[in-house]
Amino acid sequence: MHIPDGFLDPAWCAGTYAATLAYFAYAYRRVRGRYDASTSAPLVAAFAAAIFVAQMLNWPIPGGTSLHFVGGALSSIVLGPYLASFSMLLVLVVQALLFHDGGLTTLGANVLNMGIIAVWVGYGLYRLVSAALRPLGEGRGRLVGAFIGGWLSIVAAGAAAGLEIGLSPSFPYGVMISVPVMAFWHAVLGVVEGAISALAVGYLSSRHPEVFVGGGGAA
Repeated sequence: MHIPDGFLDPAWCAGTYAATLAYFAYAYRRVRGRYDASTSAPLVAAFAAAIFVAQMLNWPIPGGTSLHFVGGALSSIVLGPYLASFSMLLVLVVQALLFHDGGLTTLGANVLNMGIIAVWVGYGLYRLVSAALRPLGEGRGRLVGAFIGGWLSIVAAGAAAGLEIGLSPSFPYGVMISVPVMAFWHAVLGVVEGAISALAVGYLSSRHPEVFVGGGGAA
């Protein structure tokens, strides 16, 4: 999922940086003054630390990139999408600067894919599915929503990475190879991500409902 340096041409690098910076400028305005910093800041840091550790386990896949847990859906369900994006941003910046996991020129694309697309797809599907299944029981709807959100969030992020790579002239293979490879393997891993997301949301909502500062657990 982490795109290394040299895989995207300068236009893609600049475009994804611009989109990512614009999003975070807007996100900052949305979260400023909305949350209690004494409550939300420790949770953002805790999720960043947990996701950082989980994302360090990488499996190389065909197409020039790697497969790993993302955590965007889980963090967005608990923290809300904007705080979750900042948590993911912290993770990805530290990984790129200190561990060279993902390139610096492609950091904008990596944050866009994992810190924005995965976060919002996971959050949106969680809210939609959990609301639709609420007549069957709030707890059951929450678990199914977290599973589907976690699963498809990583598929969407992987497909976005494949699209960016495949459309870049710097990469030797086109989208007919990069997108199916990335989407397929992340669909497989997405089952694990969905299960972990559902289990974590179920546990936190029953034992520590106060951690849902973004209101996701109450969907």
